[in-house]
Amino acid sequence: MLRYFLLVLGLAVLGLLIWHIGPGNIYDAASQVGPVTLLIILVPSVLMYAIEAYGWKIVLGPCGKAVPFWRLLTIRTAGEVVNMTTPTAYLGGEPLKAYLLKKHNVPIAEGAASVVIAKTTMTIAEVCFILTGIALGFLLLGTGNSAVHTITAALVSVGLLVCSIAGFVFIQHRGLFASILSLVKKLGLRIRALEAQEEHLRSIDQTIRNFYDHHRKAFFASVGVCFFGWLAESLEVFGIIYFLGESVSFWAAISIGALAAFIKGGSFFIPGSLGAQDAGYMLLLQAFGYSDVTGITFALLRRFRELVWIAIGLLCLGMVGKGGINQNQRVESPS
Repeated sequence: MLRYFLLVLGLAVLGLLIWHIGPGNIYDAASQVGPVTLLIILVPSVLMYAIEAYGWKIVLGPCGKAVPFWRLLTIRTAGEVVNMTTPTAYLGGEPLKAYLLKKHNVPIAEGAASVVIAKTTMTIAEVCFILTGIALGFLLLGTGNSAVHTITAALVSVGLLVCSIAGFVFIQHRGLFASILSLVKKLGLRIRALEAQEEHLRSIDQTIRNFYDHHRKAFFASVGVCFFGWLAESLEVFGIIYFLGESVSFWAAISIGALAAFIKGGSFFIPGSLGAQDAGYMLLLQAFGYSDVTGITFALLRRFRELVWIAIGLLCLGMVGKGGINQNQRVESPS
């Protein structure tokens, strides 16, 4: 019920923003962006997906050698569409990625461990990206700008996020799934699905610990690769603002892109971050000196990109699902 309420509220906020700014003004701004320009704007997100898939391949290790990169990219895209379209705080697609890897002869322990570690490296890279954006924001806006209060609040929030990630990595060292099982038992709950898979879950924990103990270079390499993936998102920010007829420096694009990532992550509890993300983007661009029209048009163009990737993700989900079934049939047929 709460999810539906937030969805309706988000739609109402977005509708009010469009009505307040004026559909005609938004149309005039968006009309500057033609079909070719839209394709150009999508290029940075293609880079981002490819780079982050490579970051995942790094932590997958030897088990990933049998999986072609294009297949890994397809699996990641399929998982991300589940993250984007379900109320699971961008985590629902992660088990799916491990499941689809299993269909390509990657053991479930190694596949699930790689998914957890890749999510960790990507989140750490995102935090580094946001901190970079906040620092640039202070330099570009100056200490006397009213937007500095917003950036300071973001800095405090990111500090809390850093502590949370550090705690998450610490728990992984101690055993992520073992800790969950222990907590469930202490609460007096009985979840048969967890109890039935306890041995497998502990095997995943051991695989994660082994990775952190013996493959630290791969871990930091994945963080570095994913950081460049987030930087690719700044190219999208630069392109959108540029094609809307506004001037923008690359440093400002990095800061806006980083703070936009923070806004999107902070509104994960709202379906599609609807309303909150769009209002946040508009206020963010206002802080950097852009008009309401540019701000809301920027938000709507990023919505367009999300819709395109949802469509691509659904296509990938259908491809890997069908491919996995056919592969299983080929493997099982000799018996």
